Amino acid sequence: MWIFGRKGTSGFSCCSTAEEVTKGINGFGLTAIVTGATSGIGMETTRVLALHGVHVIMAVRNMENGKKIKENTLKSIPNAKIDFMELNLSSMESIRKFAKEYNSAGHPLNLLINNAGVMIPPFTLSQDKIELQFAVNHLGHFLLTNLLLENMKNTAKSSKMEGRIVNVASAAHDFAYSQGIIFDKINDKESYHRFHAYGQSKLANILHANELAKRLKEEGVNITANSVHPGPIATNIMRYDNILHGIVNWIGRYVLKNIEQGASTTCYVALHPQVKGVSGEYFSDNNIATNKTTSLAKDSDLAKKLWEFSLDLTK
Repeated sequence: MWIFGRKGTSGFSCCSTAEEVTKGINGFGLTAIVTGATSGIGMETTRVLALHGVHVIMAVRNMENGKKIKENTLKSIPNAKIDFMELNLSSMESIRKFAKEYNSAGHPLNLLINNAGVMIPPFTLSQDKIELQFAVNHLGHFLLTNLLLENMKNTAKSSKMEGRIVNVASAAHDFAYSQGIIFDKINDKESYHRFHAYGQSKLANILHANELAKRLKEEGVNITANSVHPGPIATNIMRYDNILHGIVNWIGRYVLKNIEQGASTTCYVALHPQVKGVSGEYFSDNNIATNKTTSLAKDSDLAKKLWEFSLDLTK
């Protein structure tokens, strides 16, 4: 249980905004990809990274929205370096196309912010016939990361700057199915429970970051991988449940974080020098909070099994 406003060892609290936790940080020379960059936390993350001089490529599903966000950002930050490219995380074909075009263009890559997500939709299959929450929240980012990883390694080596991968997870990983990941029933409509499926996908985000961090460390690569919990925040991710969305938006005015606070932990882990060399951790309220994760989120065998399972699905 966290106490509202209390500062952790980083010196920042749950109330700190993304601008506050990155104040004075110079991001010039860095290039970042942010998924889900046209709304909510992703949009604020994009703005704050651009504010600090980072060249941000927004990976967006709707190109018209991407254009609007770029135009709006340039109005408030005239010298912002910001671009957008099409990416549909529910389609492996789209993910492969995005990665191929990005890598072929010769862009470096220092920061990868795996932020996009869907929450509690009715049972739906992705374009690749995989349950939508698992497909978009985990599998799409798993494939995207793998396809961009060689670029990140080359960038880290040539620039002599640490690369960082940030998976936006959630405390909702606590609501995953009892066994964590239902490998044999991922696409089973009868077993589907939209809240448990969401928790499963967020647990997968944490396990992915943990296993990736382990592999990068063993390889001796100067890239970190961490997961973050944005905190209780109302965004359009709840659009699939109109009643819940309405209730959360109403209550949220009084007890939930705003967007600026919700994006702070992502921006902190992406940019702050305090996080240099830290990998395989779970952050909440701008502080390491691995002790707040479930035993399943710390299960290295489960993380390895998920990695192999994800590789098979994305071949």
